[in-house]
Amino acid sequence: MADQIITRFAPSPTGFLHIGGARTALFNWLYARGRGGKMLLRIEDTDIKRNTPENVQAILDGMRWLGLEWDDDAISQNGNIKRHQEVVQHMLDNDLAYKCYSSKEEIAAMREAAKAAGKPMIYDGTWRNRGNADAPEGIDPVIRFKAPRDGFTIINDVVLGRIRIANEQLDDLIMLRGDGTPTYMLSVVVDDHDMGVTHIIRGDDHLTNATRQACIYEALGWDIPVFAHVPLIHGQDGAKLSKRHGAMGVMAYRDMGYLPEAMRNYLARLSWSHGNDEIISTDKLIEWFDIDNIGKSPSKFDFVKLENLNAHYIKNTDDAELVEILGTFLKDTGTGEISQPERLLAAMPVIKERAKTLIELNDAAQFVFAARPLKFDDKAQKQLTDENRVLIGGLIAKFGAIDEWTRDNISECIKQYAEEVDLKLGKIGQPLRAILAGTTNAPGIFDIAVILGKDETIGRIEDIV
Repeated sequence: MADQIITRFAPSPTGFLHIGGARTALFNWLYARGRGGKMLLRIEDTDIKRNTPENVQAILDGMRWLGLEWDDDAISQNGNIKRHQEVVQHMLDNDLAYKCYSSKEEIAAMREAAKAAGKPMIYDGTWRNRGNADAPEGIDPVIRFKAPRDGFTIINDVVLGRIRIANEQLDDLIMLRGDGTPTYMLSVVVDDHDMGVTHIIRGDDHLTNATRQACIYEALGWDIPVFAHVPLIHGQDGAKLSKRHGAMGVMAYRDMGYLPEAMRNYLARLSWSHGNDEIISTDKLIEWFDIDNIGKSPSKFDFVKLENLNAHYIKNTDDAELVEILGTFLKDTGTGEISQPERLLAAMPVIKERAKTLIELNDAAQFVFAARPLKFDDKAQKQLTDENRVLIGGLIAKFGAIDEWTRDNISECIKQYAEEVDLKLGKIGQPLRAILAGTTNAPGIFDIAVILGKDETIGRIEDIV
């Protein structure tokens, strides 16, 4: 086995990068990064009909957004077809494979017979030991692997333990189709070997492939990588994750306002743990992650936990950095732009406290760069009575007399005014918040006034009196 750890992420570009794939990529990335190794990226694009450049780009975009940069150039499996064919020819030459001329009708009959007997379909080996002299004319044969017939194939999986399967249950897999194109099972083994992959970390839906692939490794005399099959992600109801549970493309989570740091933290905690730690920085994930600590049970995707984690990362991100992040988010999603960055920076300590997503953060910031005259939501509109307009109008002169526009001076001014008009502070605060923010769902009035500045605060009051 090579000294350097080499993992790989090998998605098939038949759609977006989904959550399960993103977690697989993350586990491979963390394991390699924590050991000074490499994570390679291979696009398994041999299915030409289903694979598109747009899907490939979606996968690359998703990985880059998550911050999972791969080492070296991404490899196209489709570009390795000649190499796959060469390996199969080697296997033919060394009696490790054979040409199969069984017709579609014969295969269908085998399948029906197996179904009637309640057994899985296994090719009956009709052509396993027949010479090409018996080959019918006009048929392009498939090339099948001569799977072992006796004994057992054993996989020592790091996550699931010792997997033992009787070789009599193994099929003579097709490695090359009649048109000469390689199948997945053969291509994966050849590519992983040629790429020097030492550890294969992937979903446990690939577990049945592992024993079959191990047989091909052994037949070719190649080292078998370390296998680690990770339990799948389920919804809160325990069912396999689907769109209704949140099985969307990774970029959909970006568009919903989640931070990549929060996504990395959350995905890492699905089937992996480090004591009771819930909030784990990426640096700590790299330091602590080990496939030995991956659990055997499926994990459950929980939007509430993800939101709470995202809120933590928003709250603990530097204010200036968060302004940049929000600006990039608005640009990437085509939902707006930041017109008052200095004012937004002043507002950030206040508005980020309650925001669980960047969307909520942007909603909370709307009062900052709202154009005058403001548009008022329904609840704010109810505060704009004639009586309240006159009441708040009385603050214009008093605000104008404040020399230093500080939170304490603004607070003292409003409190004195409340005493003068013999009203509780809330009776002034509610309409003032509505007038300054255009909504009742906004920070406290003292914070709003400081953020807007003296001239803007007075100007917004003048707009409605």
